[in-house]
Amino acid sequence: MAKLFGTDGARGVANTELTCEIAFKLGQAAVAYLGTSIVMGRDTRLSGDMLSSALAAGITSAGGTVLDAGIIPTPAVAFLARELHANGGVVISASHNPPEYNGIKFFDAQGFKLPVALEAQFEQYVAEGGLEVSQRAAGDAVGVVLPVEDAAELYIQHAVQAMERQGVRFDSWKIALDCAHGASSVSSAEALRRLGAQVTVINDDFCGTDINVECGSTHLAPLKQLVAEMGADIGIAHDGDADRVLFVDAQGNEIDGDMVEAACAIDLANRGKLAGNTAVSTVMCNLGFVHAMRDAGIQVLQTAVGDRHVLEAMREGGFVIGGEQSGHTIFLEHNSTGDGLMTACQFVAVCERNGKTAADAASVMRRFPQELVNVRVADKEALAGNIAIAAAIASAEEELGDAGRVLVRPSGTEPLIRVMVEAAEDAEAARHAKAIAAVVESELA
Repeated sequence: MAKLFGTDGARGVANTELTCEIAFKLGQAAVAYLGTSIVMGRDTRLSGDMLSSALAAGITSAGGTVLDAGIIPTPAVAFLARELHANGGVVISASHNPPEYNGIKFFDAQGFKLPVALEAQFEQYVAEGGLEVSQRAAGDAVGVVLPVEDAAELYIQHAVQAMERQGVRFDSWKIALDCAHGASSVSSAEALRRLGAQVTVINDDFCGTDINVECGSTHLAPLKQLVAEMGADIGIAHDGDADRVLFVDAQGNEIDGDMVEAACAIDLANRGKLAGNTAVSTVMCNLGFVHAMRDAGIQVLQTAVGDRHVLEAMREGGFVIGGEQSGHTIFLEHNSTGDGLMTACQFVAVCERNGKTAADAASVMRRFPQELVNVRVADKEALAGNIAIAAAIASAEEELGDAGRVLVRPSGTEPLIRVMVEAAEDAEAARHAKAIAAVVESELA
């Protein structure tokens, strides 16, 4: 069997790569390793019914109880695992990927993603075939599926109450919202309206085959058009499972995750709430983020790429904010994973509290031009220790100094070396990236 778990759960094309048989066995594994009470949610994909049925069958066949939250954002499942005192949670979603894909991602009782070692145990359990028929629950020991009728309402209340505790309302805000035909359709608009905002929504309907298609956080053009048409103060775009969010200001300019984290980290520091005076990001964050934090007297801890690594660093250091450029931002005081609705509320709250427009709030960070070149190679592991490539990187770094950055790393999933250069000017970033990529190609292709 091919490796089941990737950087964020098990994913694949539904019913061919990610099958009902796999889902059934993963359900049994959840009972074996997490416990007998599992919150289950899903996004709007057509295959969600099929896979959630198989997953629920696996859980109940092992004697577990499914607390079925239905269609709901991924961060809501993490929240509900804690709120309902369950042993764990599971969400059926492929996040920002196209509709034909789906995924299965687990959370522990505190709503945290499972450690790699535990995912490996799940994978081994599936590879070994799951429970034998003779080992499965029988008679009155078989589990049941219990619908959580107020699942979305509990999540909405959680976001609204977080703002009420800060004494912030959005009565003066005109908000354009793109739900990407996804799970945020059940929650984000209602939460923002309860906080007083005037909200106009697009792509909050769904048919199962339109999630993320030319909309949402991966395709901001429809949101930009809506912002212009209605004269919105801000545009908010989720991905399909709403663990991410990107923004558009009133002029149609994109506000990415780095800019949001910068604004929110500075606001936390100003209010004396930035634990350790540190913001966590990854090595792929824009150099402008690092400079903005330095200028504000805030330390930056950079991790390997992936929100899992960001969260691990936050928990180890006791830090309260971390994120990625893609819009996956974690406010650990409020949730245990990236939460698009909570992030949207926190960013608008920063603007409201400080009397700023979205553009003003984002302007605390100047985004450096970034050039990324992918080089296909025969052996990506040969990057380590290659003297010629190391010399090319060192030469670029010396020339760029503090006004630029070089990151050369192997892809985690493909036979590629990714060459990323940031510099004060586009042309300079492109020149250095192409020069290093040429050396990589001559040495490793």
